[in-house]
Amino acid sequence: MLVEVRVKPGSSKGPLIERDGEVFTVYIRERAVDGAANSALIKLLADYFEVPKSSVSIKRGHKGRTKILELDL
Repeated sequence: MLVEVRVKPGSSKGPLIERDGEVFTVYIRERAVDGAANSALIKLLADYFEVPKSSVSIKRGHKGRTKILELDL
């Protein structure tokens, strides 16, 4: 399953996931430094969908705020 995600790194609201139709907006406290935000994103979405972290991978947008993630459910 592919999921479109808009990431808001360094947010004081985080960790929080909001859904607007097919797009998820994810607020995380970690900053986008040395992959910390991507790691936090994967962990948070794995918890949200109740799957292991190994089932969540970033397909597009490693360095951007809009990402496409693949979930193996």
